[in-house]
Amino acid sequence: MDSKANLPAETSTKSISGAEIVIRCLNEEKVKFVFGYPGGAVLHIYDAIYKQNGFKHILVRHEQAAVHAADAFSRATGEVGVALVTSGPGATNAITGIATAYMDSIPLVVISGQVPVPAIGMDAFQEVDMVGITRPCVKHNFLVKDVKDIASTMKKAFYIARTGRPGPVVVDIPKDITAHLTDFAYPKTVEMRSYSPVVKGHSGQIKKAVKMLLEAKRPMIYTGGGLVLGDGAEELIKLARALNYPVTNTLMGLGGFPATDKQFVGMLGMHGTYEANMAMQNCDVLLAVGARFDDRVIGNPAHFGGVKRTIIHIDVDPSSISKRVKVDVPIVGHVQSVLAEMNEILAQEKPQTNISDWWKQIGEWRLVHGGRYEQSSTIIKPQYVIEKLWEVTKGDAYVTSDVGQHQMWAAQYYKFDKPRRWINSGGLGTMGVGLPYAMGCQFADKNAQVACVTGEGSIQMNIQELSTCAQYHLPIKVILLNNRYLGMVRQWQEFFYEDRYSESYMDSLPDFVKLAESYGHIGMQITQPSDVEGALIEAFAKKDKFVFMDFITEQKENVFPMVENGKGLSEMELPKAKGAKQ
Repeated sequence: MDSKANLPAETSTKSISGAEIVIRCLNEEKVKFVFGYPGGAVLHIYDAIYKQNGFKHILVRHEQAAVHAADAFSRATGEVGVALVTSGPGATNAITGIATAYMDSIPLVVISGQVPVPAIGMDAFQEVDMVGITRPCVKHNFLVKDVKDIASTMKKAFYIARTGRPGPVVVDIPKDITAHLTDFAYPKTVEMRSYSPVVKGHSGQIKKAVKMLLEAKRPMIYTGGGLVLGDGAEELIKLARALNYPVTNTLMGLGGFPATDKQFVGMLGMHGTYEANMAMQNCDVLLAVGARFDDRVIGNPAHFGGVKRTIIHIDVDPSSISKRVKVDVPIVGHVQSVLAEMNEILAQEKPQTNISDWWKQIGEWRLVHGGRYEQSSTIIKPQYVIEKLWEVTKGDAYVTSDVGQHQMWAAQYYKFDKPRRWINSGGLGTMGVGLPYAMGCQFADKNAQVACVTGEGSIQMNIQELSTCAQYHLPIKVILLNNRYLGMVRQWQEFFYEDRYSESYMDSLPDFVKLAESYGHIGMQITQPSDVEGALIEAFAKKDKFVFMDFITEQKENVFPMVENGKGLSEMELPKAKGAKQ
């Protein structure tokens, strides 16, 4: 990227090392936390960290967790997350976290150490081509070969990460460059001829979109993670209430519209509500905001396109528009700005929409499934745990999850009324994120209730972070829905592989209570439905303690509704009604 840095904010009176420049750059960006793990290639930087007090470094136990924690901190706050790793295996351990953030458009700056410049390409000890490896899963990356370029590169990295469609940026710095000396000057601004993201939407297209919305007979508002990341929830709520139109969120968009609001029809997609999927499939005018029509949301594109509808699509990333589904009114711009302009037009129009027949139809669809599940007095149902978690936390917790059935149940049964409270891996579907995500959220808000909903498979992928939680006294509550299976794998094997449960049963599980206690935490095992609520109340009453709750749940409970791969949104698999809870 061609660029020109303008007007230094500060110039040092004497030359300082590249490592010290890295620290000064982070302080200029007002970074609060850096999540990392030291190693040989970044020891100069760690020595500079020791001498500063501008930000707090958080020592994780694995580099993957460093990036995940920085990712969650960003999701919870809207700020750029920062991670620091060494070269070689430290850098490669960070790749999963970087790819996770890239898929979900999370702004990160990941600083990786590199072997000295003369050793690059010589198969030196702990050398990997970090720029080459990360190229497919970053918004941009840099290899700094001159100490004089560190400050301008860091400025560019933060600018690229947070603007336009956000994403992770890698800055790879050779060890010798962190030892070289130069004057420090941090640019106040940065301009890039090859990078100029659009912020304001086209006014003509916005007016056209409003006119189409007002003419709709069966309207639908569909929002994704871009609404949350673009801080557009307030404007979206204003728009939806002015029109009295139904709203659905994707998995990544939950909290963008209050789940307890009567206009909310639930999450849509593969495990979305019956009413959300049917309304999405049968609407005549669709407003898509910060969403990308991915495969887990609309199912088969041909089936989705079988119903004629007008589609309005608002997104900051022009490449996301008409990528999977052709749209009629594309609007490229920052969602908050575009929605604000739409609201200004609506205020002048004073809309008098009447879609009572459409709401009546949606009401009928709501009765088809309505979140029912078969209750039991002898075995814990995972859905029941999530319902009680919502009640005990009064719907005000940060909820992180790993990936699998537990993730879907958390999305379905915890009613998120606020944005940035539901923290999970959507695009990449990364097992192991739940605990480091909870760490990032707790650092984002030290007084918040933070619950990590996980499975016995996922939790073991980064369980070493129990040590980090102990070191920093993080009062996270782990909600383990323990069914002794890789639950979503088992569900697919039941549906599509004739009950051949190949390697999906979790054998030789640890005693999670003793494991938690070995790190100095509180461990609890809950086996009876009658004990669920009381255990949750007891755990969350321990405001300054980490509590690991092992809920022994129904082994073969399935997530419903379910849209099979290749099927359309309206072709949902539903549970049998026998013994269902209303």
